[in-house]
Amino acid sequence: MGAKGEISWKRRDEYGERMECYARNERGTWKFFRRERRFENWEVYPEPAFDDWMELLDSVRRRIPRRKMEPADEQRLVCTIREKFPDQRDQV
Repeated sequence: MGAKGEISWKRRDEYGERMECYARNERGTWKFFRRERRFENWEVYPEPAFDDWMELLDSVRRRIPRRKMEPADEQRLVCTIREKFPDQRDQV
């Protein structure tokens, strides 16, 4: 991890199991990956949960003041989240 355009975080799933996630921006589209244990292979995470999108958005917002991401990146991500989760619009 750590390459430009890759953002990672850790969380617990609905069963309390630890999970590592990361998202990579590929030509303007965010692709998500996850794994349960450190040495397991990363697997594609095709339908990320709303909470994972919000983790990504928080990370993007924190990178803007450090000039690692642009405000336009945040705006595009907010639009994507609102399209995918119209019932959660007020939380974005």
